[in-house]
Amino acid sequence: MPMFFCSRDLQYRAPFGAVAEHTAVTLRVCMPRDWGCCGVTLSVVRDGLLAEECPCTWDGMCGDSHEWWRVVFTPHEAGLYWYAFHVKVALGSGWLVRQADGTAAYSPNVDGPRWQLTCYEAGFTTPDWLAGGILYQVFPDRFAASGSPKEGVPSDRVMHGDWSEAPEWRPDPNGRVWNDDFFGGDLKGVEQKLDYLQSLGVTCIYLNPIFESHSNHRYDTADYSRIDPLLGDEADFVSLTAAAKRRGIRVLLDGVFSHTGADSVYFNRERRYTGDGAYNSPASPYSDWYHFRRWPNEYGSWWGFDTLPEVDELSPAFMHYINGEGGIVSRWLKAGASGWRLDVADELPDGFLDALRHRVKVTDPDALVLGEVWEDASSKESYGHRRRYLLGRQLDSVMNYPFRDAVLGFLLGGTAADFTRIVWDVVENYPPQVLRLLMNHIGTHDTERALTVLGGEPSYGRGRAWQAAQRLNDKQRAVGLRRLQLASLLQFALPGVPCIYYGDEAGMEGYRDPFNRGTYPWGGEDTQLVEWYRTLGACRAAAAELAEGSFAPIFAGSEDVVCFVRRHGEQALLCAVNRSAEERQVFLPTDFAAATVCVGDGRVVGGTLVLPPLSGVWMRL
Repeated sequence: MPMFFCSRDLQYRAPFGAVAEHTAVTLRVCMPRDWGCCGVTLSVVRDGLLAEECPCTWDGMCGDSHEWWRVVFTPHEAGLYWYAFHVKVALGSGWLVRQADGTAAYSPNVDGPRWQLTCYEAGFTTPDWLAGGILYQVFPDRFAASGSPKEGVPSDRVMHGDWSEAPEWRPDPNGRVWNDDFFGGDLKGVEQKLDYLQSLGVTCIYLNPIFESHSNHRYDTADYSRIDPLLGDEADFVSLTAAAKRRGIRVLLDGVFSHTGADSVYFNRERRYTGDGAYNSPASPYSDWYHFRRWPNEYGSWWGFDTLPEVDELSPAFMHYINGEGGIVSRWLKAGASGWRLDVADELPDGFLDALRHRVKVTDPDALVLGEVWEDASSKESYGHRRRYLLGRQLDSVMNYPFRDAVLGFLLGGTAADFTRIVWDVVENYPPQVLRLLMNHIGTHDTERALTVLGGEPSYGRGRAWQAAQRLNDKQRAVGLRRLQLASLLQFALPGVPCIYYGDEAGMEGYRDPFNRGTYPWGGEDTQLVEWYRTLGACRAAAAELAEGSFAPIFAGSEDVVCFVRRHGEQALLCAVNRSAEERQVFLPTDFAAATVCVGDGRVVGGTLVLPPLSGVWMRL
């Protein structure tokens, strides 16, 4: 039986998904003939404006019992448009409103949830070089140490003597955790491991902060103009980016621009640096960077941490320092970086993001601007208004937390319907040039290790003492490893770019910070898991449909099985994952009956894919 409407079916809405300005969008509603429909009106609301009413015209019969109503709507300005349909029928009037799966439900008299139409600026493009690639996130202090001598390392750094030790987690006598223990990972160490990263198929290294800071995570920037001396120097950075580029690998930097460290050149609360910081004198050149309620001890800080004073990103002096000609953003691009990942991008005001993108693209039109946004970035609200990250003047793409939730949630007992809904929402709402570059991670420095999530006991907010004592037992680890293979199978096939958090491919465990930030276990890797990731990388590189291809879910007849197809021209890849402890069967699309299994477990019997328990497969035409 026909549906009223479905925004994900080209019979009802064409073209699909986000569109550029001035693109005509055809919308069709299918009404039962016996309802006596005498009128359908498209109601469109753009953020902050009154509804626009667009009458539909009768568009012929749909079989013998239904009829089509049609309208063409053209958005002329970038923004979000929210639409529903008002219908007049024999028994009165009502609304067709959105359901979670993109279809419509009839709501008598009440205008309910609306569909989202994302309209981006004409001419909005994103860099081609990352599409179809693989990202690898490096926490610089913990990935690889070259052992080369360093100059100018502050004497108050607490250094571990053994690479295999656990990170320090115990608070000091005052209950504070300083994150001031270091293992000595450095940029030369990363360069020495480029052959390994290349063997995984990595095409871009995302480095957590590398600028001078006095914590091991380095999100408390002390000097944007200087590489942290424990990591090396600017020559080491230039050497790393050049060596990586020779292997077809780019380097993405972490830009922490919503706050600095209190122990910094700019604030200088600890008087480590010569010259006056904002904390030392109201006459400091950095004074208007910060929000002092009462100078010097009362100031705005990031999430209340007094070691992280917030900056006024729109301060002319700060804007010029970061985004001006010859400023920090352009300087490090010219030194070899291929783009910036912006920490807490949703806490950066529009004016700052506009200026940063402009400076990046003027310096290098091919450079990437990627933001940290944890929610649906297409409709995110902050600073009291709708954000416009993905409309053409700010971000090229974002970290994709919704897909992480979908993948891990499904493998831990969620339904295929929930997985599909989350993925479809992103695919429908994000511009395609953004979608293809999404950073699809299943773990980062801010989350528990994927293996621990998939095999271990949930932490339920328990403290560091409990977390420090946890290790997966043999049974938990076996289940976790199998689920991690399935998670990565999905991660590498979904729209966007998979991002491996260093060591996940080696079988590293750990709950939250600092347990998810241990040292890479060189020589103690899970070699079978590393080979699995290498296989995925090689298969992904050979599958052009994973760079630009469409996404279409396949109903597998069981909520234990996720199945979808990526298509691009004549090429197509089917991904299917059975998360249950029992065998499952999937009726294949006709053209996949003779497809080749390129990775995973599964066999085809008479047009049916048979999946063993806890298994998954990629098949290609």
